[in-house]
Amino acid sequence: MPRANRPRRAATTASSKWATPHRPLGSAALSRTESGSDGDWHVRHIPGGASVKEYRCPGCDQTLPSGTPHVVTWPAGEYGSVGERRHWHLPCWNARERRRPGRRR
Repeated sequence: MPRANRPRRAATTASSKWATPHRPLGSAALSRTESGSDGDWHVRHIPGGASVKEYRCPGCDQTLPSGTPHVVTWPAGEYGSVGERRHWHLPCWNARERRRPGRRR
């Protein structure tokens, strides 16, 4: 027999107090927009203490260990979904226009 004292979950709707509204990534106060030959990008600096996961830098194809300061970038014309964000070493991000295309390490 099922328990009757278990709290029931209500379906989360837009009017629910638990629902969070969609916020574009560009709305953060610590991000800025940079222009380059590859387009306009939103750039956010992540301090080492705020980095809790390991990422792979698309510039050098090396890992960014947790606790490493880095930058997160996404296209400026988009809302910046999770799939479009990239985590870069700061020197790799600054050197992205000097690298030959298709060169991966």
